[in-house]
Amino acid sequence: MQATFAATLFDEWIRSGLREVVVGPGSRSTPLALAAAERGELTLHVRIDERSAAFFALGRALATTRPVAIVVTSGTAAAELHAAVCEADQANVPLLVLTADRPPELHGVGAPQTIDQRELYGPAVRLYEEPGVARADAAWSWRALASRVWFAASGATGSPGPVHLNAAFVEPLLGATLDLPPGRVNGAAWRTNDETASPAATLDVNGARVICVVGAGVNEGIIATCRDLDWVVFGDATARGTLAYFDPLLRDDDFAAAQRPDLVVRMGGIPASKVLAERLREWDTPVVALLGSGAVADPDGLVSRWLEGVPLRDVASMRADSSYATTWFAASNSVGEYLRSLESDHDELNEPMVARSVVELSGENNASLIVGSSMPVRDVEWWAGARRSPTYANRGANGIDGVVSTVLGVCAGAKGIGLLGDLTMLHDVSGFVDGLGAAQGTCVLVVNDNGGGGIFSFLPQAQALGPERFEQLFGTPRHHDLEGVARAFGHRACSVRTRSELRSAVQQALTEPGVSVVVAKVPSRERNVEIHDDLVLSLKNRRSPSR
Repeated sequence: MQATFAATLFDEWIRSGLREVVVGPGSRSTPLALAAAERGELTLHVRIDERSAAFFALGRALATTRPVAIVVTSGTAAAELHAAVCEADQANVPLLVLTADRPPELHGVGAPQTIDQRELYGPAVRLYEEPGVARADAAWSWRALASRVWFAASGATGSPGPVHLNAAFVEPLLGATLDLPPGRVNGAAWRTNDETASPAATLDVNGARVICVVGAGVNEGIIATCRDLDWVVFGDATARGTLAYFDPLLRDDDFAAAQRPDLVVRMGGIPASKVLAERLREWDTPVVALLGSGAVADPDGLVSRWLEGVPLRDVASMRADSSYATTWFAASNSVGEYLRSLESDHDELNEPMVARSVVELSGENNASLIVGSSMPVRDVEWWAGARRSPTYANRGANGIDGVVSTVLGVCAGAKGIGLLGDLTMLHDVSGFVDGLGAAQGTCVLVVNDNGGGGIFSFLPQAQALGPERFEQLFGTPRHHDLEGVARAFGHRACSVRTRSELRSAVQQALTEPGVSVVVAKVPSRERNVEIHDDLVLSLKNRRSPSR
């Protein structure tokens, strides 16, 4: 009966659109794992570390924009998924989290691999279901259960995100699959998604100076519409086609004052730029949120008006001041030209240069870009050109946990480049155990090796604490041979010191299947702060064509 229960769930999910399942090996989850493995419509990814598996699943969901299932056994295996569930929650990434559990009679009696898994992830999931041990007389409910889980994850009833199905299984765990409960005719899902497009709200821009701030969840087509309406679009590192270099431009007080907008529109998540957040508060202009791309982040409580829908290219009242957009575009181009004039192929690398180069390489090679947290996501947002290829980052919980596995998940069966720091790589070193797995593909990890946690050098702790205490608690230097670490897991690795070497290494790695690690030898963390400060100062000292 348990085999039939699991097979019914997967049959219904396949009808709804499930195509990929990540499996962490275990005994108690046998019915779920076998049910998935027996369906040819599904691609299986087997990974031995459950935490890594969860972030791998998150990467696949990011890349495919559809729910991905992850199956694990009972006990601490289920607890290992928590960090990825939190990221998926806050980043609105659809995951079907399927944890096997011991039956009620084995709880509280010292049975092995048994913990309290009820509502294990708390409010981080969109839906929690605990159907109990499968019973024949409840077979009529199984498809409805699967449907509830699927549509809660996919966002039919709210924002997409993770759901948790905690299914108890009794021994024997192996069994024959009987006839499945009947489904809808023609293979249709038990419940269809009747989602209809929300009508665009009337937003009377009427030629005003408009800045639109977008983040995770806003696609390239919507951003293009905003540009066509002469909105100036600032985006986070994952946004494609937004205005480059808005952060350094906003650091110029005179320019920021002269270019104060009449209206700010918000969609999706938020960029990493603290300067942008400060200017939005300082400008004190009306802020409108458009909900057509999902939840809108508003941590500072600046939104005064919430509207359904998305910008509409053909609505005349939504057209903004074209001269204002031209001013920002010219200023951005000027910054880009200036930054290019500062570097040559033979210059020694620094972190902003690495970010610019990696963004260029991803666009030139049509390779997905996955950006790590802390400094990489900021350097891509602030100092790189506009992204042209699909770009991803764990910008929900914004942690460094699981980034290597997320990169591998995006690159599975495809081609991509990851940009991350040395601590981020070491934090998720277990992701290298399985690499790309059976899915294969090409994954190039560019790792900034600056000997520790670089972002902390930009924070007040760096000046407030003595060097020894700061290094102990925040810099946390690690002196591992990153090339050696990668090779120990069977992957290719090399180190580079110049822009030319970086470009050559990445270009070569993109032609080879498997995982390659390119270690970028960049200046110290202290020097990195100086480089950022020097760039900002030099840009301020230049006369902007818009001033």
